[in-house]
Amino acid sequence: MNDLVTAPAADAATRAALMVMILEEEQAAKLLARLEPEELQVLGNRMCALEQVEGGDLDEALAHFIDRIGSSQLSTHDQIGKVRGLMTRAVGSVKADNLMQRIRPEQARPSPLQLIRWLMPESLVPLVRDEHPQAIAVLLVQLEAQIAAKVLHQLPGDVQGEVVRRVATLGPVRSDALAILEEVLERRIAEHHGQAVLKIGGPREAAEIINNSDKAAERRIMPVIQEFDAELARKVEDEMFTFDDLLKLDRQNMGTLLREIESEVLVIALKALQDDDLKVFFAAMSERAAEGLRDEMEERGRVRLADVDTARREMIAIARRLSEAGTISFGSGDDDFV
Repeated sequence: MNDLVTAPAADAATRAALMVMILEEEQAAKLLARLEPEELQVLGNRMCALEQVEGGDLDEALAHFIDRIGSSQLSTHDQIGKVRGLMTRAVGSVKADNLMQRIRPEQARPSPLQLIRWLMPESLVPLVRDEHPQAIAVLLVQLEAQIAAKVLHQLPGDVQGEVVRRVATLGPVRSDALAILEEVLERRIAEHHGQAVLKIGGPREAAEIINNSDKAAERRIMPVIQEFDAELARKVEDEMFTFDDLLKLDRQNMGTLLREIESEVLVIALKALQDDDLKVFFAAMSERAAEGLRDEMEERGRVRLADVDTARREMIAIARRLSEAGTISFGSGDDDFV
């Protein structure tokens, strides 16, 4: 879009401003995010200067846009990756992988940039340690923030600051540069084959499968895991039922639960909760009880995170016991949460 800056004021910039103004706000924002600062300034000035637009002017802008599209070529770099990305956003990663396997079985393998998102941090570090800080920065922004932080922590101290500086100043990355980076990654992954461990499965994934099954399946599955590994069973149960699930209780069920919780445990467990979440608990109490709980929480002052976690685990255990006894419910019929 460099012609926004160099073209005469009456044509390209004005037509571009008209096109942006007729887009939905979200679509326009995504488009503007791809422009350079000087282009944004020119386009912003022209958009602000627009007054009443005649129908003929809008028709001319649309016609010019269609002409430009007709004479342009569609970039096919990483086309399979783009289709995979769209499919993933539409139906999720598992279904997207299955669809791509049917559509392009010979090209369904994820690209190196997609593959690194599945690698453990300790497996990623050897792949990037000797790369230029700019390349490392591009790689880190492909990862979840927690994983990226662990990778960064294992890099040399004198490299960390430079990498983060480049992350903070990253702009548009040329597609051919990404292609070169993928080639380097593919070679590095091949060199370290057998050492890079894919992070697939785990207690959370097991819990999600059980939560999407019926209660009878849970009763069959959990004893098997418990017999095999009691600690693993505890981790799966922790993922199946979290403190956030308590927020799904209606007022009546929440009231039943709170009557089983000691005041000391409740005060600690509710520390650091957002106001909106606290309201869920307070709504199940009398006004006097809620006010008293607020006062106790303020008087308690700072509390160790470990103590908060312990108190919340105790609340979760009581909620599970009440749910299994049929005293409280997180849903209805056979599809109750636990």
